[in-house]
Amino acid sequence: MQQGGGSETEVTWGDQQNINKFGRLNNRFHELEDEIKIAKETNDNLEDASNELILTDEEVIRFQIGEVFAHVPKEEVEGRIEQMKEVTGQNLEKLEAEKDSVLAQMTGLKKILYGKFKDSINLEED
Repeated sequence: MQQGGGSETEVTWGDQQNINKFGRLNNRFHELEDEIKIAKETNDNLEDASNELILTDEEVIRFQIGEVFAHVPKEEVEGRIEQMKEVTGQNLEKLEAEKDSVLAQMTGLKKILYGKFKDSINLEED
């Protein structure tokens, strides 16, 4: 099959493995982007909650634990929110690092595949 006037190049088993790996990495890349977006939103929400907590003058706060709201002392809520922000921040850093790793692997595979197939293969997203 010829596309874009490129010459026909035989696809070996190894080439097919690289193409499949690129596809899996691309899917993971998009999953990571979604997870990072959710983690950033969660972090922003926790930051907003922390700021609202600073403004309140109540000593007992309604705090959601699972699906239930419990009356919890303000200091304990502050500690829990800080802990949740820390965990979310660490998770976000881990996701960003994995995204960078996936992107680096995809770049390496693009070089290999474009080097062999030139215009016969399209690995760019539209």
